[in-house]
Amino acid sequence: MTRTGTITSPCSDERRGNMHSVYKKELRSYLCNMQGAIFAAFLLLITGIMTSLYNLKGLYPTFEISLAETGFIFLLIVPILTMKILAEERHQRTDQLLYSLPLKVSSVVLGKYFALLTVFLIPVAVMCFYPIILSMYGEVSLISAYSAIAGFVLLGAALLAIGMFISSLTESQVIAAVITFGAMLAIYLMNAISSLIPSTASGSLIAFSVCCVLVGLIVWFMLKDLWIGATVAIALEAITLFFYFRFEEAFAGLFAKVLEKLSVFDRFYLFVDGVFDIGGVIYYLSVIVFCLFLCVQSVEKKRWS
Repeated sequence: MTRTGTITSPCSDERRGNMHSVYKKELRSYLCNMQGAIFAAFLLLITGIMTSLYNLKGLYPTFEISLAETGFIFLLIVPILTMKILAEERHQRTDQLLYSLPLKVSSVVLGKYFALLTVFLIPVAVMCFYPIILSMYGEVSLISAYSAIAGFVLLGAALLAIGMFISSLTESQVIAAVITFGAMLAIYLMNAISSLIPSTASGSLIAFSVCCVLVGLIVWFMLKDLWIGATVAIALEAITLFFYFRFEEAFAGLFAKVLEKLSVFDRFYLFVDGVFDIGGVIYYLSVIVFCLFLCVQSVEKKRWS
């Protein structure tokens, strides 16, 4: 019972304690070796270079531009940070020791994710001083600058959740890093990819069909069951064909529109433009929750397999 007289759940306290233990262990592993330091130094180096080019030499009074140009760095830092978070423990078989403890899988996943997020936020906290320093040499819109930083944090948190889910699918750090890099590259170039898709209805149908196969492959990797993966892919393809033959005209350019709506980086650019997009906040949080949910399911399956 707390001072206010409310009763707290012992299970809830135990869950928080377990998650905190995992969090401290993972955070210590990042901060006590060179990986965390290299990551922080690299992120601050690239941000510093962009700030120097655009704000100091280019005389642009907006820190948001420098931050927007730094977005490509996620292609490198997300695979580096997430490749070992789950894959290494599976490779070294230390995951079996972890899972033998009275820990919920969700506590393990959340503890590891918050450790990743903390490592990411350390250099971002340093970046928060950049707009203040720039304001000493001219007019800088601090509201727009910190809105862009908030978008940068949300973007990074969402991409880290995606990378962590990918790491849960394999026991090889190299494979996890390569797949995560490919995923980050596809996300970064999503608008360019959408422009390459024919705007015809048949072009959208083919693109959606490829996505059905990819979803089936992900289910297969998660469950290690080819039949379930194939069933999911076939079911999704059947649904796609049903809607295609019923609403063929609506399929014209549909896939490109879907990609534009799902573009993770486009949401960030709204923050860069000085718009604190509530819809973008909800979108990023939804991506984080969804990917962590998939990560828990993937780890849970491997725990009992």
